[in-house]
Amino acid sequence: MASSAAVRQLRDILEIQEALLDKINIQKENSVNKEEYDAIVKKLEKEEKEHAETKNTLTITSERLQFALGEIDILSKQLEWEKQAFEKALSQVHSKVLKQSLQKDKLINKCTEIETHIQKQENILSCKENEIKELHYFVNKQKQILKKQASEFKIQMQQESYIANVLGKRLKKSFK
Repeated sequence: MASSAAVRQLRDILEIQEALLDKINIQKENSVNKEEYDAIVKKLEKEEKEHAETKNTLTITSERLQFALGEIDILSKQLEWEKQAFEKALSQVHSKVLKQSLQKDKLINKCTEIETHIQKQENILSCKENEIKELHYFVNKQKQILKKQASEFKIQMQQESYIANVLGKRLKKSFK
């Protein structure tokens, strides 16, 4: 029996060793070797550092964004003010242009009336000039007729005077 007890003990020891080996194998499966662990830790530290840098960059960018948004808000308000000022100025210019356009139209109408009046006066003046020309022509014709009549009358007077002289000399000769 001693040998059977020894066999049993050996068997128990083998079972315990197998259980320990199984446990070690399970632990090996669930564990990572030191080099892999150190590499993973370094990678994690690097990622944490990059995350911190990214977070810092995000904070700086957010601050810049808030500043830019503030500037955009200020510029938007200024742009709105300038837009209103421009629209007001444009409205004033439009109103002024409209008034000037109306005034221009009035002046054009007045000029048209004046031109029409001038044309009528020129027509009247032209008619008067034609009448004057006709009267000049009539006066000149009458002058020529009167000159001709005066010339004929002078000739007739000279003839009568000549005849009277000739008859007068004959009568004197006949009375003598």
